[in-house]
Amino acid sequence: MYRVGIDVGGTNTDAVVLQEKIVLAGVKASTTEDVTSGVIEALEKVIEASGIDRARVGAVMIGTTHFTNAVIERRHMDEVAAIRLGLPSGAGLPPMVDWPDDLREIVGNHGYQVRGGYEFDGRELSPLDEDEIVRIAADIRAKGLKAAAVTCVFSGINDAMEVRVKEILQERCPGLPVVMSKDIGRHGLLARESAAIMNASLLSLADRTVAAFGEALKAAGITCPFYITQNDGTLMAADMVRGFPVLTFASGPTNSMRGAAFLTGLKDAVVVDVGGTTTDVGSLSHGFPRQASTTVDIGGVRTNFRMPDVFSIGLGGGSLVVNGDHGLTVGPKSVGYRVRREALCFGGTTLTATDIAVASGMADVGEKALVSTLDKRLVDAAVKKINDMLGACVERSRISSSPVPVIAVGGGSILMPDRIGELDVIRPENFAVANAVGAAIAQISGETDRVFSLVEGRTRESALAEAEAEAREKAIAAGALAETLEVIEREDMPLAYLPGNATRIHVKVVGEMGANHG
Repeated sequence: MYRVGIDVGGTNTDAVVLQEKIVLAGVKASTTEDVTSGVIEALEKVIEASGIDRARVGAVMIGTTHFTNAVIERRHMDEVAAIRLGLPSGAGLPPMVDWPDDLREIVGNHGYQVRGGYEFDGRELSPLDEDEIVRIAADIRAKGLKAAAVTCVFSGINDAMEVRVKEILQERCPGLPVVMSKDIGRHGLLARESAAIMNASLLSLADRTVAAFGEALKAAGITCPFYITQNDGTLMAADMVRGFPVLTFASGPTNSMRGAAFLTGLKDAVVVDVGGTTTDVGSLSHGFPRQASTTVDIGGVRTNFRMPDVFSIGLGGGSLVVNGDHGLTVGPKSVGYRVRREALCFGGTTLTATDIAVASGMADVGEKALVSTLDKRLVDAAVKKINDMLGACVERSRISSSPVPVIAVGGGSILMPDRIGELDVIRPENFAVANAVGAAIAQISGETDRVFSLVEGRTRESALAEAEAEAREKAIAAGALAETLEVIEREDMPLAYLPGNATRIHVKVVGEMGANHG
């Protein structure tokens, strides 16, 4: 059986076919507004290039930037009810208090605060006001809101109130999607609440997008299951995406990093993914992207669900090279996917970073004769500028002074030099479609992140074992083979500011997809 990996980016849709650990073919197609036609084109091209029988495709893995782009571009988001259980505390900071004004208006600014919540050890802060939830349900019906997000103080310790509110809302508003914050974010009330609200606002878009992917595969004659890549480098079933679209945020750079690890065999490295407009940089740890340990800003909103520790700069193959009054600049403005029409080396009229790479001998694309008249001093200065920008990114992403390999992937990685400082740069075969490769090889994961109170006979070891068992159960439920599961992250952080010998435990396991899951 074959695996097909697809990465739907802002400009290109990349696709690869894998047989076990061999890349049979990799292609690029243009991303389309309707999603479906671009995916179909990529599928048809990669099936033709690989020469496989489409009936023998066992699973399709898809990475997408649709949901991140929706938040950044302020579109395709629904108005939702944001319900917080925590009164009498927290009244001075209503839901979405720190959101940008325009985004708050798009999701409706329908914030509700209700009595309820827990202490850090699971004791009630105040009883849940069920009558108020019934009143809110009536308000949701009257306003025609599309979804609700429920956030309870310390729901990571005790989720009973969030579950009860969901039951009441769905009794009173049949068919209403309700997002519980305990399923989305980590500890930290405002950031977890924001993550849940954002997730709720994207549910309709998730439903349409998943349906479009299904239609594209059906149109291409592919009947196997398909999966969506998460931002931790693992997979979730298509139906799960309908409920948790925010878990795909930053999955594009994550797929590139996982693909880089697969194509090189390296487990620990810095990965530089250069596209047409931006460069994404991050570190691999045990073959997976290192996770951000702090809150992450998404479209101006602070959230705390898991995200890879990846940052971007405005440098890519289509970046404009301008020698102006204030000196030489490369990026952040770019011609993007139009580089093959507008760059000088392709017969265009715009000086881009790709032209600099061709003129300096770093790359062999387009027609070198078309850039042979460029001023050598300009070319040398631009090369130095690009190298300095890339070098600063790599240094920022290193976690120690020990030498680590640098892996260059992405179509724009022709800009990467052979060495950055004392570090070797590796550019593997199929580097241009590493993102689709990363999608194709993704595994199933399970994760637990909550606070345990080490009292009444519970030891640190028993709490760790309980957290690992929870993570394993989640992975198996998502389709992983139990015998392939391995722990890739285990953190135990004592919380000195809380009484009761509290500790936060985070455990993550990954495993191979079961046979009945493609």
